[in-house]
Amino acid sequence: MNGGSSAGGRASSAGPVSLPMPKFAVAARTALSDTGLRRDLRAAAATLRQRREAAAGELGDWQELREAGRAVRDETLLNLDGHLERLEKSVTEAGGAVHWAADAAEAARLVTGLVRATGHGEVVTAAAPAAREIGLHEALTEAGVTVHPTDLAELVARLGDDPRPAARAAPPAFHRDRARLRELFARTLPDAPPGLPDDPAALAAAARAHVRRRLLSARVAVCGADFMVADTGTLVLLESEGNGRTAVTAADTLICVAGIDAVVPTWDDLEVLLQLLPRSATGDRMSPAVSTWTGVTPGDGPRELHLVLLDNGRTTVLADEVGRAALRCVRCSACSHVCPVYERTGDEPYGPRGGGPIGAVLTPLVEGVDGAAHASLPYASTLCGACADVCPVKIDIPELLVHLRGAVVESRRRRPVPTPELLMMRSAAWTMGEQGRYEAALRSGARWARLLSRGGRIRRLPGLLGKWTEARDLPAPPVRSFRAWWRARARRGGQR
Repeated sequence: MNGGSSAGGRASSAGPVSLPMPKFAVAARTALSDTGLRRDLRAAAATLRQRREAAAGELGDWQELREAGRAVRDETLLNLDGHLERLEKSVTEAGGAVHWAADAAEAARLVTGLVRATGHGEVVTAAAPAAREIGLHEALTEAGVTVHPTDLAELVARLGDDPRPAARAAPPAFHRDRARLRELFARTLPDAPPGLPDDPAALAAAARAHVRRRLLSARVAVCGADFMVADTGTLVLLESEGNGRTAVTAADTLICVAGIDAVVPTWDDLEVLLQLLPRSATGDRMSPAVSTWTGVTPGDGPRELHLVLLDNGRTTVLADEVGRAALRCVRCSACSHVCPVYERTGDEPYGPRGGGPIGAVLTPLVEGVDGAAHASLPYASTLCGACADVCPVKIDIPELLVHLRGAVVESRRRRPVPTPELLMMRSAAWTMGEQGRYEAALRSGARWARLLSRGGRIRRLPGLLGKWTEARDLPAPPVRSFRAWWRARARRGGQR
């Protein structure tokens, strides 16, 4: 075993200090004010929903397949330590080297060290969600290594200086239409043809030509793995473009970064997941490019293979009997495509572990809910339940969100100084605990509310209550409450 610590460890290492995440509502303001972004997100999500429904509808046993996927993932998680040990043994016997990273900083240091050891100053990256999770691009750049992304979504994000690439399973540049892409390519790609049109085929050809030159000259490549088969040590990469396949065969040194939850016990288990993921992600019967490789073969592919297994809080989630269901996730993003919140905000407000409903679950599960930003994520949902309906491995995301909201409330109760929200809730509980207090507060509140109204609508409430009217108006309360009306009606009935 190489590297820092076992999968269950949590290393305390000094890494680059990043600015704290803002609360979800604050982080989402930019996206909410961008009408073009919201239009593109809405259109792309609608297309993906239709494709998924059509692909799932082709199979008469889709629900049975979902249940099989749930069972595979649950069994894997319950016996994760044994499967990981078997995976390490299989990869090592096949000629690869396995490194264990307890957190993002340790993983970034491991990969940076492996790249430096090759003596090369450039690296290509392909389809590596875990690399984005650990901030590898920034770590390598800080170490003086030039990084060339080859995945189209990530390439577009880097060229456009986006804070973070689009979700892995969403269409490339989920948040950009073809006119924006044409302008970006013409401005940033040094080898873009003059007069580049906004035709999708021309844009794809320009990106392909640029990426191909990088891939063919690369000596070191970093990729991810969607799945890892413990029985044989086989790494599996699913793509829509095929850049990862070129990267894993053309480079002399291949470094694969994957979360420990990506392991599957056998090829039979992999078969189930390979049917579920592409249909749920993009509505395809099968991923356009499915690459599998096992260890090192002389004269064929890379001379060195390094597998970096990343914990980064996953064992913390595993210890939560309710929350561990989130680790079933196969990163299809189907939950994002049906989420009314994600459709209006995109990835950015959720943080580096990914967007959408599953991102709103995973980040607070891993990081805890003591910080204001992480505590806000479980509330970034309407709890409509659509995400649970489409999840290919039956993760009950609304249940997890409610579980996390309970954890947020409990964490606030432990504070020595109650939050303003908690004080308000305690005041409300005291008021509603006795009928006379409740009715007196209702009469007083209704009078003040009518004073604040204009034209029968309240456009701004004072203090903390102002949050309710930031995005909506409230109707002014009636002169007579329902209780008063009911009592008067009852008296009239008794007089008869």
